[in-house]
Amino acid sequence: MRFGDKGTHTSRTIMLEEVQSLFAVLPPSAGRPDYAAAIMEENVLGKATASTRKLTNQRLAEMYGLDPRIPLFRVLRHLWEVDREARPQLALLTVLARDPLLRATASPVFAMLPGEDLSRSIVAAAIREVVGERLNDAILDKVVRNGASSWTQSGHLVGRTLKRRRRVVASPTAVAFALYLARTAGFLADESLNTGWLAALDCAHGNARELALDAKRMGLIDLRIAGDVFEVSLDRLDPGTGRG
Repeated sequence: MRFGDKGTHTSRTIMLEEVQSLFAVLPPSAGRPDYAAAIMEENVLGKATASTRKLTNQRLAEMYGLDPRIPLFRVLRHLWEVDREARPQLALLTVLARDPLLRATASPVFAMLPGEDLSRSIVAAAIREVVGERLNDAILDKVVRNGASSWTQSGHLVGRTLKRRRRVVASPTAVAFALYLARTAGFLADESLNTGWLAALDCAHGNARELALDAKRMGLIDLRIAGDVFEVSLDRLDPGTGRG
């Protein structure tokens, strides 16, 4: 995870199309040099210039890691192969973990009702709370636009110019990843169903419990629920533990 007041959304969105194309040509076992070679030498993403290819490699690495030595990336690549439909949600969760600027836009999006128009001024104010005066108004506006595009790619917003809120339907695979991120962020098992990671999936507490049970049935996690007790083991999510 990455923290602070700097992030990739000053210049890019979550780049869902690019990451989908990249993962389609490289296996989960690929290393960081393989990703760099695919982007910059083989030009699998079809970028016009060497400088654009280099920048694309850098930005995707900032947001996704592109390195199996990073546990979060290993889990992402594992789940990416499990559930095609969950991929936009998996991408969003990953970049929320690794880009503080996108994370700053989350609360305004979570607070919107279905069908409500996005208030760019509210999003800008939320980002300003994180970055202070570090970004000028033009760059701040670009972060707002890029953030809105990212939430559109994930399915939370619809519309071209005027963005409106839409609820997403969480998948068990994405819920398993959200639980992993909550644990990585330091939440205990019984706290993990009430975090922003599940909120990013429009997933209420009761629904999250049911989807966690579905993730268990899929063999993604180990889980015990008894009354108010919620015990979860996430070792199966990470191929690096030997149980994935």
